[in-house]
Amino acid sequence: MLQVKNLSKVYEGKIPYRALTDISFTVDTGEFVCIMGPSGSGKTTLLNIIATIDEPTTGEVLIKGENPHKLNRNKLAKFRRRELGFVFQDFNLLHTLTVEENIVLPLTLDSKRVKEMKEKAHAIAETLGIKEIMNKRTYEISGGQAQRTAVARAMIHQPKLVLADEPTGNLDSKASKDVMEMLSLMNEQEETTMMLVTHDAQAASYSDRVIFIRDGKLYSEIHKGDNRQIFFQKIIDTLSLMGGNDDDLSSVRV
Repeated sequence: MLQVKNLSKVYEGKIPYRALTDISFTVDTGEFVCIMGPSGSGKTTLLNIIATIDEPTTGEVLIKGENPHKLNRNKLAKFRRRELGFVFQDFNLLHTLTVEENIVLPLTLDSKRVKEMKEKAHAIAETLGIKEIMNKRTYEISGGQAQRTAVARAMIHQPKLVLADEPTGNLDSKASKDVMEMLSLMNEQEETTMMLVTHDAQAASYSDRVIFIRDGKLYSEIHKGDNRQIFFQKIIDTLSLMGGNDDDLSSVRV
């Protein structure tokens, strides 16, 4: 599904800054992978390059065998709309729209019929437990409901790959657990490939595999196995070994 090959990123300036160095890994179809590392390790840069928000300096990203960075602007916009789903820490919802209107936005851009959009929106809202708030504006709902709305919007067009950047960063423990269970459910039911960037070891423990990066380089990776609690502890241990800033472990919830 996803191949990252010898990826490097250098930001030019008076003092060039190397954010990523020779990163290579693959993600299988239907796999749930988490990227972790200390602040400034390059994990968001890596996600942004995979999401085609940023360009690599060298190396390439292949999604289903295609390099989206080589597409022209129109084809890239269509590729993002149809193949990728995005979930962000700050939700990125439009406050002038209702929950339902936010959810169907990807379908609206593809000129789908209103009846089809409504059916899909209500089906996914039922799954995510937000059907009762469909007519509310986003400023009238809680953070957990807003993130569920963002997940619904990311999933409604059945993307092949969902990219999530700190999706639990602005949520309390209960809402975080709910959102991660929803992402895990969608991963299992729809066989959607998921890639998550997070500081939160509890959130990361929902994934199949955690890839750790430090100073822009691959550090190690661990696999879940059969016991999620043991996996969670391995994540904590690896983060501790890696070091970093105090706030890198601030959102860990046992």
